[in-house]
Amino acid sequence: MGKAITLLRVPVHDVTYAETLIAIGQFIAEGGAHQLCTVNPEFVMAAQEDADFMAILRNADLCVPDGIGLLWAARMLRQPLRERVAGSDLAPMIAAEAASRQWRVFFLGAGEGVAAKAASILKARHPELIVAGVWAGSPHPNDDEAAIEKICAAGPHILFAAYGAPAQDKWIARNRDRLNVPVMMGVGGSLDFIAGTATRAPRWMQRIGLEWLHRLAHQPWRWKRMLALPRFAVAVARESVISDR
Repeated sequence: MGKAITLLRVPVHDVTYAETLIAIGQFIAEGGAHQLCTVNPEFVMAAQEDADFMAILRNADLCVPDGIGLLWAARMLRQPLRERVAGSDLAPMIAAEAASRQWRVFFLGAGEGVAAKAASILKARHPELIVAGVWAGSPHPNDDEAAIEKICAAGPHILFAAYGAPAQDKWIARNRDRLNVPVMMGVGGSLDFIAGTATRAPRWMQRIGLEWLHRLAHQPWRWKRMLALPRFAVAVARESVISDR
């Protein structure tokens, strides 16, 4: 696994897609519980104001660089990252790897029927995929017991939690020791993209770092969250100036 750099006190591992899949295989071989976080600029800025979320990111077993903004920031701070590892691309890759290695995958959260549809589509793509279970539930602590019971009974190797950040990451951190699932990952809107209930930005927009604009156009209610992007840029620039002194 690649070394971790630190962006505004948040760890980000310098890993590629291939190395992330290798790390997942190692986590499964080790057993125990491991949390994987897909860090982007919104995560970093949310953690500055949320001590619990900051602690979760700092204690995660793997924080992948999900966001072009992180690659820019790492270059600014002279700690370059080699590749963006987008959660929306990583989740289907993990499913494909799981199918070939007989890893059991549990799909948790998302909107009504979304997780089941995403699981069905991935199963159609990869007939060997073992869908250990599907459960919508909710990220509210009062609903934890039902989800824990379902997941523990299913015995998955991998858990995809789709409650949106930071709720999904807090859910995993809160319940990880009771679940003891080898790999637990918050997947945000990835299941919606797989199920076709949300449209991802075209590849050309992803390549030049404009995926946020596409998302804002399709989900205008996210505008307040998007303010994290310019705040992140200013904070990184300030950090760069301080480090140069």
